Amino acid sequence: MKRFLIVDDSSVVRKVAKRILESEGFFVAEASGGTEALGLCRAEMPDTIILDATLPDISAVDFITEVLGIPCEKKPQIAICLVELDVPAIMRAKRAGASSYILKPFNRPQLLKRFREPGMAA
Repeated sequence: MKRFLIVDDSSVVRKVAKRILESEGFFVAEASGGTEALGLCRAEMPDTIILDATLPDISAVDFITEVLGIPCEKKPQIAICLVELDVPAIMRAKRAGASSYILKPFNRPQLLKRFREPGMAA
């Protein structure tokens, strides 16, 4: 079963994404900040991380760099989540190791389509 980690300081975003992904049979963990998420990743690395681009406690680039530096068998796919199309932020995240991006607010078809794309597939 594919495991997701949703990292967002908005409980509403986490709740919506979790409901959508769990309805498709995925296991979903949540974190409200980067520090909490890094702890979860060190304990058990998820397959995919949906990462808010503007966390209050750590930059997205720093989070990506740190999580990809954790020794593990398989590195996670990371999708950065933004409220608007910010090409420089997306490029910084991709250079750090993010695989993809998704815009908020997202709906069920958008979220599921994103994780059925090559490189993000279950």
